[in-house]
Amino acid sequence: MPAQDEYVVQILHDVGLATQDDILKARELTKLGGVGLLGALLKSGKITDADVSKAMAGQFGMDFIQLADYRVPDEVIAMVPRHVARRYKIVPVYKHDTTLTVAVSDPMDVDTVDSLRYILKINVEPVVATLAEIEASLSRYYGTTDDTVENMLQDITEGEIDLGTQGKPATSVKLEESSSETESDAPIIKLVQLIIMQAYRDRASDIHIEPLEKRLRVRYRIDGVLHEVDSPPKRLQPTIISRLKIMSNMMISEKRVPQDGRIQIPVMGRTLDLRVSALPTNHGESVVMRILDKSSLLLGLGDLGFFSDQQELMNKIITSADGIFLVTGPTGSGKTTTLYSCLNSINKPDRKIITVEDPVEYQLSGINQVQVNADINLTFAMALRAILRQAPNIIMIGEIRDLETANIAVQSALTGHLVFSTLHTNDAPSAVTRLIDIGVKPFLVASATRAIMAQRLIRRVCSKCKEPYTPTDYEMKTLNIDPAELGKTTIYKGRGCTDCSRTGYRGRTGIYEIFFVDEEMRRLIYERVPSNVLRTQARELGMRTLREDGLRKIMAGVTTPEEVISITSGDQN
Repeated sequence: MPAQDEYVVQILHDVGLATQDDILKARELTKLGGVGLLGALLKSGKITDADVSKAMAGQFGMDFIQLADYRVPDEVIAMVPRHVARRYKIVPVYKHDTTLTVAVSDPMDVDTVDSLRYILKINVEPVVATLAEIEASLSRYYGTTDDTVENMLQDITEGEIDLGTQGKPATSVKLEESSSETESDAPIIKLVQLIIMQAYRDRASDIHIEPLEKRLRVRYRIDGVLHEVDSPPKRLQPTIISRLKIMSNMMISEKRVPQDGRIQIPVMGRTLDLRVSALPTNHGESVVMRILDKSSLLLGLGDLGFFSDQQELMNKIITSADGIFLVTGPTGSGKTTTLYSCLNSINKPDRKIITVEDPVEYQLSGINQVQVNADINLTFAMALRAILRQAPNIIMIGEIRDLETANIAVQSALTGHLVFSTLHTNDAPSAVTRLIDIGVKPFLVASATRAIMAQRLIRRVCSKCKEPYTPTDYEMKTLNIDPAELGKTTIYKGRGCTDCSRTGYRGRTGIYEIFFVDEEMRRLIYERVPSNVLRTQARELGMRTLREDGLRKIMAGVTTPEEVISITSGDQN
């Protein structure tokens, strides 16, 4: 309201935040229409929303807080129902004795505080926060829209569903496992969609739906760490699992054997691709959904976390005319993303690229992809033999699992093909020993291998709340940090904010150990020396270990000592 605008602007002038000249210019803007005096002053950039909130709080003798600095306990959030918090645009902050402190954006709105006291039946003490922070906190604690998992679960009453569809009277039906999508399934259909949508909003890479003895647990893996979220009651377990099996084209009547499937679902204006696995357990079928993010395929080598010297070496490796390039690491370490990014960067019209995968996770434009199918005996080895008759320049093998596959890969590399593949070993030099243990002759490994890279994913420090950090003595000793280096650089750690869900981390990047096979390495491989000797020689020639690459990223302000120590606990060098 204009009168209120005048009052607020006068307060800003009294505390020295707005000069008379600023106010006059703002009045000129109001003549153009569409904006009030306060809005014009904010639009000028002379003051911010936080300035206004602080000034108003001081005028009325109230405290001003920044909600991003608070982690409100669940029990405090539970004191204010979602619809009340959204209606009055308030956020509960903390409770002391019989008083609940809530954040409001307008200290002049005494009616809101009185209404809250009446509704909540408790003494309410207001503090002031900006409207933007209140809305962000409402989304964080209560969900972004009325369509939240929590709200959906509230709508499903104990043991039954309220339908009320298509103008008919509301009908109650018992929840039963069904093999078809009927009207009675509609709330469950929506609930499953919301679970997937919330995972996407939270940047999750996996959704875990796990049946326990007395409850059904739902967890999201975010930046490599599992977080438990609001879970449906145990009684909904059969219907939810059946719905997911229908969506992923599995047999819902078969509950004794593992099954795999895929789901494509529209979410927030885009089509989300999920790889689904169902596994029978003691208390029902456990379902894990891997969210396949196609945006990761567009990443260049620099975006994967390579430093310039590593990127130069990688470009040399992936543009070789022939040979094998192996990427090693545990499940979930980003091997597939790295290989796809490599293929994407060398995918040219004059090159024929064929992949053999189990399963094909992403559809790559301009690349021929073959799906392994054990049911028809289409194995890696069989597919590779057929691929060689297609005259490819570059081959990608999802994983080298046995001698037959390994031998074909080696022969392909020795006959003029560039071969990419993965192997499960802890570090890069151990991959040589692994190939020899599978049964490949040492002289073939030495001749065919161009390079082997081990990798892990580490969490990035949140850019919104990072602050300087001094490592502990244990961290300094474990990471071999030179105290003299601390004076030349700044190490950071996340304080925790709403943007990173109070973890101090947001997003992930890679750390790498690149084992380049030169003439000296070929001689050592041919002589079948142990992997520790290969490792020692590689380090003398300049190879950085995973932990050493992690230390570089600590010094670059990308991650924290705690994270690198945790991820590279097996790397003692």
